[in-house]
Amino acid sequence: MATVLDRFMEGDVRALSRVVSVVENRTDGYREILAKLYEKSGQSLRIGITGPPGAGKSTLVNSLARQFVADGKRVGIVAVDPTSPFTGGALLGDRVRMEELPTDGTVYFRSMATRGASGGLAAATDNVCIVYDAFGFDITLIETVGVGQVELDIIDTCDSVVVVLVPESGDAVQTMKAGLIEIADLFCINKSDRPGAERIAAELKHSLEVRHRSDDTWTTPIVPTEALNNKNVDRLYESILAHFEYAKSSGVLQKHRREQIRRKVRSIMRTRFQRELDARFLSELNLDEIIDDICDGKSNPFDVGDRLYDKFCRG
Repeated sequence: MATVLDRFMEGDVRALSRVVSVVENRTDGYREILAKLYEKSGQSLRIGITGPPGAGKSTLVNSLARQFVADGKRVGIVAVDPTSPFTGGALLGDRVRMEELPTDGTVYFRSMATRGASGGLAAATDNVCIVYDAFGFDITLIETVGVGQVELDIIDTCDSVVVVLVPESGDAVQTMKAGLIEIADLFCINKSDRPGAERIAAELKHSLEVRHRSDDTWTTPIVPTEALNNKNVDRLYESILAHFEYAKSSGVLQKHRREQIRRKVRSIMRTRFQRELDARFLSELNLDEIIDDICDGKSNPFDVGDRLYDKFCRG
């Protein structure tokens, strides 16, 4: 693997693909690789693109990538796809549009399947972003499969979050209940040529206005776009850059990244504890006998849990 890492450091895209695969699949030695790459990370701007299925996120990511490339940036893309319940493979959908992107190494694309995962997927995505960062990509675009806990976990690794909606997405109050109001740094109303675009923009604006904000916080913009026609994508692009500049100058970015590191350390610790618990302790228990006692009324899950915890700590 040392040879692969050497080629990786030299900018070999094939070596990049190999390292991404090792990290995504958690192949033996992946943590050591990440440890070596981590010191070279921290420069890339991470942008999360999330929203309901069918909102045109892939087309929007494509257009944004081209904007960044035109500005002289190198772009890494991570697209989180739903997994087919029949084949177990990723449903790539309209990812074929990504073929329009440059093939000269300025853009690198990797699709990751959810495989029914949640927190683990978020960790894998974050680790792949570290690889992109260390490779030298200026921008990392993370496109998520939809809206839900998986997305909330993944976008937690981003510096800027763009929530993409369409006129058919429903009223903004329901969006707020889904938590998107809280996580969005920017709203994009895509396919804004359709009826209802102005209505949902107005509802979003109202929802944002009723939130308590101090005078020095970021005002979340609502940008209408037609990604398929590349209309107003430049406005969204400029808004993303404006948010990044605000976050840097205000200290929000530094604070946010410190919190990301805090969560990553805690996540690594939880994973290690869980593995040790499974390998060194739970595998030796006769859980069927314990469950029988609970079912027969001889014990209860709470007392059993406390007793096993004490035994684990003593062991």
